[in-house]
Amino acid sequence: MLAIIKCPVRLQRCCILRRLLLLTVAVGFSFIYSGWGNEPSVAAGGFAQRAQQKYAAAQERFHAEPTNVVAAWEFARAAFDRAEFATNDTERAALAVQGISACRGVLAGDPKSAPAHYYLGMNLGQLARTKTFGALKIVDEMEREFKTARVLDEHLDYAGPDRNLGLLYRDAPGIGSIGSRSKARQHLLRAAVLAPHYPENRLNLGESATRWRDLKTVQRELAALEDLRVSARNKFSGADWEASWADWNSRLDRLRIKAKELAKPLTSPHAAN
Repeated sequence: MLAIIKCPVRLQRCCILRRLLLLTVAVGFSFIYSGWGNEPSVAAGGFAQRAQQKYAAAQERFHAEPTNVVAAWEFARAAFDRAEFATNDTERAALAVQGISACRGVLAGDPKSAPAHYYLGMNLGQLARTKTFGALKIVDEMEREFKTARVLDEHLDYAGPDRNLGLLYRDAPGIGSIGSRSKARQHLLRAAVLAPHYPENRLNLGESATRWRDLKTVQRELAALEDLRVSARNKFSGADWEASWADWNSRLDRLRIKAKELAKPLTSPHAAN
């Protein structure tokens, strides 16, 4: 999740809440993840290897410089990225706990570290994926951490705090948890305002609008995405962004389809006959 901080390996951090809200049907989350993580890909092995390399390097630096605040939250970020490729809950939880511990260590000495709050929230999300009913309590803590990060630096990770809050409010249940369409819309719109040229923000808003059957917003965000594709390709380029583009392009294709379906006039069974 994460002043803009460029991530060494983007992976799917941009889409964090679309994955992290897969807690369980038991706690009432209607999570929808349409990214590459659900579709086997030859490239996934390369992404996993890159994440492991970044994790190992960040871990080595953190152990060598345990009092270095930047090294600590960068390790937490790398732990989150590596956890994306965990093969089981035990491995994912262990990586998440490492990231959480690193961030809590930073915050013990510097409670105003926006990156530490941000990546604490994200690693808490990884931990939540391994829980059942206990996940709801973690979601509340995630909300607090993202809200704090937003107050300290709302531009962090291309408006990451607002982006994550928007998805959190969108996908959490409204009864017994923090779900709220109005709050979701507010934060997703804010993310698009703060970082309008970042494709993830536009995609999140457009995808959410399809759920809300808000065709005007869907069409507006699609137009914005088409306009910024070339400039975004130039800005967010290189191996660190390959996974993100694989996800973004796939989601953009699906958003186009959803927009066409939404634009079709509704007909009654009698009219159809």
